[in-house]
Amino acid sequence: MSLWRTKSVEKALDASNNGGLHRALSGLDLTLLGIGAVIGAGIFVLTGVAAATKAGPALALSFVVSGLACIFTALVYAELASAVPISGSAYTYSYVALGEFIAWIIGWNLVLEYGVSSAAVAIGWSGYFNRMLEGMGAGLPEILIKAPYEGGLVNLPALLIILLVSVILAIGVKHSSRFNNAIVVLKLAVIALFIVVGMGHVEPANWQPFMPFGWEGVMGGAALIFFAYIGFDAVSTAGEEARDPQRDLPRGIIASLVICTIIYIIVAALLTGLVPYTELNVKDPVAFALTHVGERLAASLISVGAIAGLTSVLLVLLYGQTRIFFAMSRDGLLPAVFSQVHAKTRTPVVIILATGTAAALVAGFMPIGQVAELANIGTLSAFMLVSIGVLVLRRTQPDLKRPFRTPFMPWTPILAILFCTYLIASLGAVTWWRFIIWTAIGVMIYFAYSRKRSHLAKV
Repeated sequence: MSLWRTKSVEKALDASNNGGLHRALSGLDLTLLGIGAVIGAGIFVLTGVAAATKAGPALALSFVVSGLACIFTALVYAELASAVPISGSAYTYSYVALGEFIAWIIGWNLVLEYGVSSAAVAIGWSGYFNRMLEGMGAGLPEILIKAPYEGGLVNLPALLIILLVSVILAIGVKHSSRFNNAIVVLKLAVIALFIVVGMGHVEPANWQPFMPFGWEGVMGGAALIFFAYIGFDAVSTAGEEARDPQRDLPRGIIASLVICTIIYIIVAALLTGLVPYTELNVKDPVAFALTHVGERLAASLISVGAIAGLTSVLLVLLYGQTRIFFAMSRDGLLPAVFSQVHAKTRTPVVIILATGTAAALVAGFMPIGQVAELANIGTLSAFMLVSIGVLVLRRTQPDLKRPFRTPFMPWTPILAILFCTYLIASLGAVTWWRFIIWTAIGVMIYFAYSRKRSHLAKV
């Protein structure tokens, strides 16, 4: 029965009040944190691949499907974030509602999701950065931009950008937030430029046929681009660093998701209207589309915006990963050193530098393939269990204070579960096997270390 022991909301809140993290983030900071993570790889990298290989011009419809799945889940997250406003996101919510073992599995998979995604984004950042250098006649040699398995020595830009962002995170959450806010404003301006310039070059003929791969292609595209929506989960990891978490966390989660979904749908429609979808399987689809229609200056500005956009994504991904590690360590499931907070910066410096170094090594020395789908299956499984958790808490703790209540219960979490299940079913078998192997490793660690050292085991 110890597998299903739950943490009380009161104990969770007491631990957060004594956690030592700095409550410095406003509602606007949280919204921009979500936008910082969501608007990045999804627009600047994945849109082209998803259009060319999965959905065709119906990519905009794929974003509608993914957006709906996320909106239902966001409403569930908003209730739990307001009722349990502490670090850990889906891990913490599962611990309170479903028990320790489920929470460990979710936390373990979220760590993989954030870590692998960080490495993948850094590799994408490296590609854009080197293209910018090449435009100035100062491109790096291939030996310094390719991993050993690709014929190089190290992907140096990818390695260094992760280390730089980790240092920024270690300095303090408010400094990190200001850095993210400035970048978000820049990349939103760049996306606005793409929309304004691109509208004058749309060829409606490019939207025909609209669904060349059928409905299966639309759902495959939705499953692939779901990688883009990880950001609003990262907002909920900031529960202990928000000034008024019970009010601002729901606002930040929902606002960032709605804004980003609208932007994605507009950009996807424009992108497939500018270029035949068969030509979009490139690493820089947005800049490529503008170059295709002769807007070379705008394309260069888009590349700069992509570098900024991917930097903010990287920052929020590393932030989310460290806060989940922090929460798991504080509960005794990981070594206590990972939850130590620096007296001056009031950040968990040890875990920030440790996870940052690990992600930097992966980005620098390993080729990352099919990362989006591997990250997606962890995210979707977490979303499903959070949706189940809100249903369980409504029954087991009906009197729990809920400043935000999920509307249309129980249909909203049920729809979230159905959408996520459908998207998981659209992922490939290879992704499933990798997910199963990683989960099996996590189960072994839990029984060998975490179960006996859990603070709940000592109560």
